[in-house]
Amino acid sequence: MRIRITITSVLVDDQDKALEFYTDVLGFELKHDVPAGGARWLTLTAPGDPEGVELLLEPDAGPGAAEFKSTLKSAGVPYTQFQVDNVHEAHDELVEKGVQFTVEPTSAGPVSIAVLDDTCGNLIQLISDN
Repeated sequence: MRIRITITSVLVDDQDKALEFYTDVLGFELKHDVPAGGARWLTLTAPGDPEGVELLLEPDAGPGAAEFKSTLKSAGVPYTQFQVDNVHEAHDELVEKGVQFTVEPTSAGPVSIAVLDDTCGNLIQLISDN
């Protein structure tokens, strides 16, 4: 059996706001935007990788979703992690765009990490090799 990740999701409190942040600020590219009841099937891919893993901007309207996000954020726990070429450079670029970080670039053994607030109720960790 071969198993692989094709779609992963991040719970967001506002799909329009999330789309703007994840595309205009982080640089993800829109893959699908399809009406789905009161929400949308809204997926993105990493820049330059249109056939790669899709990130679903999932509304947090489901039972317990908003509470789950709030608990993670209050505890300082990132919802997910994105790989970047260089955490320090990504941090500086994103700070210039107004992004707020809860953890500044930090060496963690063989990697560097930083944690940002995605403006949609989540903390997102960035990671790069040192």
